[in-house]
Amino acid sequence: MIEVAIFCDPQNAQKAGELLYEEDKDLYVFNYTQKEQTISLIMPYKPSSYIWKRKLHPIFDMNMPEGYLFELLKNQLSKEFGRLTDYLLFSFLAPNMYGRLTYKSEFAEKEFKYLDLDFVIKNDSEDTFAKLVDSFLERNAVSGVQPKTLALLREKESLPFKEYIVKTWGAEYPQLALNEYYCLQAVKRSGVPVASVALSQNNRFLIVERFNFNPDTNRFWGFEEVVVLLGKNKDEKYNGSYEQIARTIYNATTNQETAMANLFKIIVMNYLLKNGDAHLKNFGVLYTNNPKKEIKLAPAYDIISTVAYVYRDKPALTMFGKKLWFGKKYLIRFGKEFCLLTVADAQKYYDECVNALKQTTDELESYVKTNPEFESIGSRMLDAWKFSLQNLDKTHKELPDEIIRNWN
Repeated sequence: MIEVAIFCDPQNAQKAGELLYEEDKDLYVFNYTQKEQTISLIMPYKPSSYIWKRKLHPIFDMNMPEGYLFELLKNQLSKEFGRLTDYLLFSFLAPNMYGRLTYKSEFAEKEFKYLDLDFVIKNDSEDTFAKLVDSFLERNAVSGVQPKTLALLREKESLPFKEYIVKTWGAEYPQLALNEYYCLQAVKRSGVPVASVALSQNNRFLIVERFNFNPDTNRFWGFEEVVVLLGKNKDEKYNGSYEQIARTIYNATTNQETAMANLFKIIVMNYLLKNGDAHLKNFGVLYTNNPKKEIKLAPAYDIISTVAYVYRDKPALTMFGKKLWFGKKYLIRFGKEFCLLTVADAQKYYDECVNALKQTTDELESYVKTNPEFESIGSRMLDAWKFSLQNLDKTHKELPDEIIRNWN
């Protein structure tokens, strides 16, 4: 049994319910034990059970490791317990998850020692990353397939530590840290809040400050991805549309005008930057402990130019029923019909995105000229971005052959 509590503030965690696994039926069962509690926006209090067959409830599944971290944890737990189930993995990680929800399970809570942020920035080697993973493996309830790890880092001795996600890259996706950094800078220039990020000294790490803690109130925000709000699990993250995302964000948020304007910009930027991995787990909402009071669109995160690696990549989700790189006309139409913007506002926000990409293209071009190690990936990004800027009014299936041929 896993106890689930609502972590109202640093001194007060109130038990909300219990998560059980009926192995013979392969059922995940959550029961509230206290009224007037809400563990998820799609799971308000009710006296009967919330039952999920063969999969964890989306609010729990949201943080399950994938890819690199999953393989590490799978090897460790399979060796010790013989076989790995989602319930075992979640039970193992649960006591060390820190957010609006906290947990107790058969596994003990571990005490973690923070590391120095400046040390990680200046020593971005494979050894340092291995040390981070080893130090914080039991805390790694974080999704995504690329090599990454949660870490507790302190900027200055006088300041409290913060939780960060440290991302690196391997041979399959070289220079991924710089790729994501420049993409997020472009989105930020469009006027959209983005996750706070920093590059390490040799650009091996992208260090992302988690945005689930509100320093103004000293409390954790609730955070839920769109995949959760749609009642889906991580293996369904590519099963959906940008229209679904817009409807979900509109129905969930309390500041709809701001939320829809920013969502429109994020989607436009993903199209202009040629990010073919903007799926249902890459959009989310933040909310206060009383969800009825404030629910807002989460900052933009996990945005890269995927065509630099997957040359003929397409959008992760459909728009107007198709996976095409739509031009201005269709994106403005999307803003009007699904983000409920006026045509004038959609045009204005679109232009702001285009200007943001132009400025970032100039910045990246200057960087590539003086940093030869980034020339290959940076040049591919620049080619893709310039193609977007030169073909704003056109819809296309993929990048043209003449661009891709130059990359080989």
